Amino acid sequence: MAKNKLNITLDQDLIEFSKLYANEQRTTVSELISQFLLNLKRTKSQDPTEVIISDPEFNDSLLETISRIRNGKENWLTYKDVFR
Repeated sequence: MAKNKLNITLDQDLIEFSKLYANEQRTTVSELISQFLLNLKRTKSQDPTEVIISDPEFNDSLLETISRIRNGKENWLTYKDVFR
């Protein structure tokens, strides 16, 4: 899908937070906003994906994985290591 530019106005502290958070998550502010809006759209349209995301066990697993990545405890593998 083609992407277009969207200008938004935010408080400076929110801009700085979003940049810092995006950097910590190894993504972009644009992707953060896209994911937020897609989640909102799925919720409104009752997309089945929302059921998976809202599942407590999935949520716990996701949060644990994020924590392991942030703490450097996750062992990263190359594509070749995974698909030999």
